[in-house]
Amino acid sequence: MADAGIFIGWGEPVHGRESEAIEVFNEALAYYKRLEKEGAIESWEPVFLEPHGGDLAGFIILRGYEDKLAKLRATEEFQHLALRASLYVQHMGVVGAAIGEGVTKEMAFFTEQVAALA
Repeated sequence: MADAGIFIGWGEPVHGRESEAIEVFNEALAYYKRLEKEGAIESWEPVFLEPHGGDLAGFIILRGYEDKLAKLRATEEFQHLALRASLYVQHMGVVGAAIGEGVTKEMAFFTEQVAALA
């Protein structure tokens, strides 16, 4: 089971670039489907948020294993797609995440560090 993720979040489209934002979004979906088929990621899920007054309009979570996701993030294709998306949507961000067993590992490390402060 996946122990890591990549959180790809975005805000509203840049005014006047909505069509390009849709195009890049669809390109990203095709890319993530291919990555899943190739085994580079375990799964992925797009999420659109309802309007809430914040900067985050939606996100995609890619699920996989830490080592594979680190390699993926370093690829030119991944970086170029993220850069292109940032030209068409506001507040574009890519953040590593712990999921599944990764949360257990991170919480154990955190607990260990808190105990060391005592």
